[in-house]
Amino acid sequence: MSPFLVAETSPFLVATLVLLAIGVVEGLGLVLGTSPSQWIDHWVHLPEDGVVESVLGWLHVGKVPFLALIVIFLATFAVVGFALNLVLHGLFGAYVPAVIGAPVAFVASLPVVRISGGALGRVIPRDETSAVSIDSLVGRIATVVSGTARAGYPAQGRVFTEHGQPLYVMVEPDNAETTFSSGDEVLLVKRLGATKFQGIPNPKPHLL
Repeated sequence: MSPFLVAETSPFLVATLVLLAIGVVEGLGLVLGTSPSQWIDHWVHLPEDGVVESVLGWLHVGKVPFLALIVIFLATFAVVGFALNLVLHGLFGAYVPAVIGAPVAFVASLPVVRISGGALGRVIPRDETSAVSIDSLVGRIATVVSGTARAGYPAQGRVFTEHGQPLYVMVEPDNAETTFSSGDEVLLVKRLGATKFQGIPNPKPHLL
């Protein structure tokens, strides 16, 4: 049986399949004009727990695109895991049990994520001048991109900042009589949560 299909290498096969799925989703996002990676960045925040925050900060979470770090981790995890098994199988004729190989590959992947994340941060540094406050989105027009929004049941919308950067937020109407469908333009009038807003139908669509 192929070394890529034995039980001992199953965690690394799963990581490879997830990596391929991310590529497909990103490709579809480009076709549909959305940005899954930016949407994920919008929702990922460092926890306030000191130890966890330190570990994630060490891995550059919050400093470079989160999806890029996931891709680096999955790729490294899979490569290390498969390579370890191929080498040991060639030398001793046996594979490393998954309960041993997976933790070893996980630990070995972390320094790679840190080093690659640091290098990526230098290549595509965050532009502080383009950073915007979530509160500053009030008064801007969002376009509903998926689902139907009702009062208390928000749908995802895309809004552009003053710098032309697309951000993804959750929007819902400010009254029970109104609904927003995919493609509707919504004027954001009130922030309800981290990335959740109330809105009204765009009162001046002809100006946009």
